[in-house]
Amino acid sequence: MVKVLPFEEPIVQLKSKIEEIKDYTATAEVDMSTEIENLEERLRKLEIEIYENMEPWDRVQVARHPSRPTTSDYIQQIFTDFIELHGDRSYGDDAAIIGGIALLNGNPITVIGHQRGHDTKENIKRNFGMPHPEGYRKALRLMKQAEKFNRPIICLIDTKGAYPGKAAEERGQSEAIARNLVEMAGLKVPVISIVIGEGGSGGALALGVANHIHMLENSTYSVISPEGAASILWKDSSLSKQAAEAMKITAPDLKQMNIIDTIIKEIHGGAHKDLETQAQYMKEAIIQSLRELSKLSPTELVDARYNKFKQIGKYKENASN
Repeated sequence: MVKVLPFEEPIVQLKSKIEEIKDYTATAEVDMSTEIENLEERLRKLEIEIYENMEPWDRVQVARHPSRPTTSDYIQQIFTDFIELHGDRSYGDDAAIIGGIALLNGNPITVIGHQRGHDTKENIKRNFGMPHPEGYRKALRLMKQAEKFNRPIICLIDTKGAYPGKAAEERGQSEAIARNLVEMAGLKVPVISIVIGEGGSGGALALGVANHIHMLENSTYSVISPEGAASILWKDSSLSKQAAEAMKITAPDLKQMNIIDTIIKEIHGGAHKDLETQAQYMKEAIIQSLRELSKLSPTELVDARYNKFKQIGKYKENASN
């Protein structure tokens, strides 16, 4: 059974009413086709009204939906001949990061992404999409391999953040993330990152130093979760809705601030409503990005990436007295 989000309840109730009337007309000798058509038109208008005017907290809930497609789901839909590669050649393999080589319209690429689970058992295996240092080192190994063989890199971001546990810190979590930031900045092949769910803190940024950054319409990208921000700012995590609004973590906000390049639209209700259609939207965005980036030389790719991040943010200088 698909989880119903609070803001979707009016839609679900109206759909239920329509189904009740249809069931009734199927057994009774009553023509209610006009009433059904009117209700279905009302439903279409209601869906447009709700889904096109979602609040930031609504988008946070959609980004966290348990049925939202994961990296592996998109890999199966967008690419062909995927070969998963494991391990960081230093400590071990991290199931919270998956990656390998695949074909996109017959051309080889490297694809890497955070991987969550669809149920409790898989989430435990994937550590709920929160990587340890070996996950980021595996990702960097695959990126350097892609650079060696001149393959574009596609990163899919979906994590609450890097795992904050004791073992992760002992194995160098901060250093692993910092190393990825430095090395990604200098990669001489096209790098494209897409936020497909939650993009949380440095754990997301470790796959986010890209030439082009895209976000799905209902994904989020932030330095901290709304609950964490509310706890710090107001000592009350129940104020997470207000925090989500203040933090500007949604795709429209980040696009307006020029932090991301493109918003990839989602069908009404979210990506989990139609995986195949959503994957097609993403594939079109990836192809368009590769078409643009293929025109740049290795040096131009590095310079463009550097300038992109250098220009993020605004500041004012006070006149000296």
